[in-house]
Amino acid sequence: MATLLRESFVHILFLDGVGLAQPDTVDNPFTSAAMPHLTGLLGEGWYLAGRGRITTPRASLVPTDANLGLDGRPQSATGQATILTGRNVPRLVGEHYGPKPNPAVADVIRAGTLFHEVAAAGGRAALITPYPEGYFAAIESGRRLLSSVPLAATSAGLPLMGADDLRAGRAVSPDFTGAGWREHLGYADMPVLALPEAGRRIAAVAAGYDFSFFEHWPTDQAGHRGTLAEAAAHLEIIDAVVGGLLDAWDDARGLLILTSDHGNLEEKSHRQHTRNPVPTILIGRGHARYAEIIHDLTDIAAVVRDCLGLPIPTYTGDIDRPA
Repeated sequence: MATLLRESFVHILFLDGVGLAQPDTVDNPFTSAAMPHLTGLLGEGWYLAGRGRITTPRASLVPTDANLGLDGRPQSATGQATILTGRNVPRLVGEHYGPKPNPAVADVIRAGTLFHEVAAAGGRAALITPYPEGYFAAIESGRRLLSSVPLAATSAGLPLMGADDLRAGRAVSPDFTGAGWREHLGYADMPVLALPEAGRRIAAVAAGYDFSFFEHWPTDQAGHRGTLAEAAAHLEIIDAVVGGLLDAWDDARGLLILTSDHGNLEEKSHRQHTRNPVPTILIGRGHARYAEIIHDLTDIAAVVRDCLGLPIPTYTGDIDRPA
């Protein structure tokens, strides 16, 4: 059995549907959004694909290929499964697929993910995004399917968090503040966090695990719907959360990874996914060294394994690499 390197921990802050737009792209909400924390961390124009790899004293950004050698627009199920397995899932199943995993994608996830690997090594792993009671009822009845991330967690034997975990501060709402639980889900007693406080909460929760994952899906929704101004406002929300997260993050022990599964939000002239590279932002422990490893979504799991001292699982191989 592998032994984890207890002096380090990794958190993935996953932002669904966020790419790096080409410099001449119109209707890019990044250009009008005020993002002082990420700009202060990475420099002006960090959100453009043409900038290439960026390294600063505290962080690195790598434009990351989400196409993985296949034609068509990358999709959520296969992209998320690739991040969590280190395998080229679109190539394995023969297509980009989503939003929810089909049986072929689900089989790849159940064969092993980072959640499985950390648990097998005796470590603590968690998906820290909570779900309301109605979600569990819909899954139980078969009216709703698990997406790739909760399927990865549950197939590794990890419980999904719920309202009690959110109230107790063990989880962070996918809308960051928790206001949506009051306004749309009927949880009148749910605490509501300020955006920087939500970032600090993510940092605090992540420090209690060897590996943790936070899933923020509203970015993809903002790409498929809404206006350019609304998308820019959503980016400003993320930046405020990142500001609090940066304030509380332990750079010496923790590696924070912000990444996505496919592009979408960065081009508001249409409502489809894009083939743009996605940003992978590495903050804290070993960020510059790990940035050299990353080229496409299959490489993110390799970074997590190296940071935690996990072995390369036997299910990875040449077939999992982009053509």
